[in-house]
Formats: sequence, structure tokens, C-alpha cells
Amino acid sequence: MDNTSFSLTVFFEDPFWVGVFERVTDGKLSVCKVTFGAEPKDYEVWDFFLKHFRELKFSPAVEIEVKQTADNPKRRQRGASKHLQNTGIGTKAQQALQKQREENKATRMLTSREQREAEKQRQFELKQQKRKEKHKGH
Repeated sequence: MDNTSFSLTVFFEDPFWVGVFERVTDGKLSVCKVTFGAEPKDYEVWDFFLKHFRELKFSPAVEIEVKQTADNPKRRQRGASKHLQNTGIGTKAQQALQKQREENKATRMLTSREQREAEKQRQFELKQQKRKEKHKGH
């Protein structure tokens, strides 16, 4: 059975408001960080979620331990209020974001290396062509 849950934490990280989307699927946590800028209203966050959720780039999944709790409404209410008081993001989410940053950096480095080598090759071929032009004479 595919069990997926989402949570969003919005907090102030000087100088911007930041939202962290957490997705837990079959005991694996993926995270995406979004910068809102000014303090977003609830309806603005909901609108962003509806319009841009498919465009979000989640980090690679990190194994976590999912705790199964009883379905008691009072317990859920206490947990929700406790979660609202909790500021910041969990260490697992931070690890997932760090992993995503590292992967983005690796892909950036790879593409820049390929571009650099292609430019070097182009310059070499241009130099060779100029040398041949000189040898041809008048």
C-alpha cells in the first residue's frame, strides 16, 4: 500500500520567509525548500501549493522511522498544536536538503566541465584552421 503524507513548515529565515515541503512515502523522506519573500498569507500558501506543486524539485529520499500513532482526535489535536509551536525544520529534512544541494552542485559542475572542454576544443580547431590558412600561401 502506498502511504504518502505531506507537511509544510513556514518560518522566517532572515531576511525571507521560507517554506519547507516534506513528503514521506513508504518510510522515505523527501524535502523541498521554497523561498516566499514577504510573509505569505494562508491563502497565498494554498494557492502556491495548488499551482506549483508539480514543479517542486524534491530531494532524494532519506530513510526515516515512521511512527504509527492511535487515531485519537485529542491526541491529533495536541500533536498539531505541538507541531505549530515547533520552529525550524528537523535534522532529517536538513539532511535531505543538503543531499539535494550536493546533487545539484554535481550536475552543475558536470555541465560546466563539458562546456569548458567544448570551448577548448573549438579554440583548438580554430587555431588549427588558421595554421592551415597560413600554410596555403597566396
